[in-house]
Amino acid sequence: MKNFINNVLTGMSMGIVVCLIPNALVGEILKLIIPYVPQLQIVLDTSIVAMSLLPAVIGVMTGICFKLTPIQTCSVGLASFIGSGVYTMQEGTLTLAGIGVVINIGLTAALAVLFVQFLGNHLKDFTLIAMPALTMFVPGLVGVAILPYVKSASGWVGEVIMYATSLQPVLMGSIIAMIFAVLIISPISTIGVATVIMLSGIGAGTANLGVCASGVGMCIASYRANNFGTAIAHVVSAKIQMRNFFMKPTIAFPMIITAAILGALGGYFEIIGTPYSAGFGLGGFVGPLKYLDLVGWNMTSITLSITLFIALPIILNLILLKLFERKFKWIKSSDYAVNYE
Repeated sequence: MKNFINNVLTGMSMGIVVCLIPNALVGEILKLIIPYVPQLQIVLDTSIVAMSLLPAVIGVMTGICFKLTPIQTCSVGLASFIGSGVYTMQEGTLTLAGIGVVINIGLTAALAVLFVQFLGNHLKDFTLIAMPALTMFVPGLVGVAILPYVKSASGWVGEVIMYATSLQPVLMGSIIAMIFAVLIISPISTIGVATVIMLSGIGAGTANLGVCASGVGMCIASYRANNFGTAIAHVVSAKIQMRNFFMKPTIAFPMIITAAILGALGGYFEIIGTPYSAGFGLGGFVGPLKYLDLVGWNMTSITLSITLFIALPIILNLILLKLFERKFKWIKSSDYAVNYE
């Protein structure tokens, strides 16, 4: 069971990195440049299309992790897409929007893996014809059936966050930042939660700081256990550490404490954001750029942005990581190792 969960979480992490990193890297920057260089619009559009392909890619990556055959792997990808909630059909027109419900994508992919393993070689000569269809129609449609309930569960998470926004700003900011610091390394989509509950203002700003705390912290922590490129990728998506986090939650303690401090400061200095920026953090500089766009570019806002989104996350995570590793001995560098070979 442990190995099964490991493979599913690894597949989800890989899919998220592959599909979301391109837009996170260039999306917000391109939005600033496109009014002056409209030819770059196609680059932005391409990155958005890649995000909507997340369900299929998660399914394929999960199949690869389980070392399934090519037909089985593609069948899992199709089922994951069907159960994702990323598409709607109206009068014969297929519309893609967003990235789907990440938890449901993972559940559907897991069911699809079990299904294709159950079928095995029983279909014999009809494998190529029947397996993709059966996988879409059975685990894929099961995913469609459970989608509303999974959405409701995600909505419950949103209600908790909305309650936090009703508290006074400093405490509110700290709580929201810690919640989002955990969500970004869980199967739950921070972007999805933020947009579902339309998190805005200080709530969105401090959520961004929480995501930033996890991304920067995981980057620093994983540097010794992984290569430089993999470490940098954590800034864009800390979900790379999803499997390691579930196996050993203590690896996130330094980041969660960093998030609490940043969130409190964000509440005090009134760092704000929008529902669509709240889940990105430092990836593509979405968090700081959106804050500056909302409050205006001046010396005070630029200083606050650099300090809270870049300088303090680095300093606090460095201090806390050393404390937890050398003083408490709760973590070690190998805890952050990822292997996508």
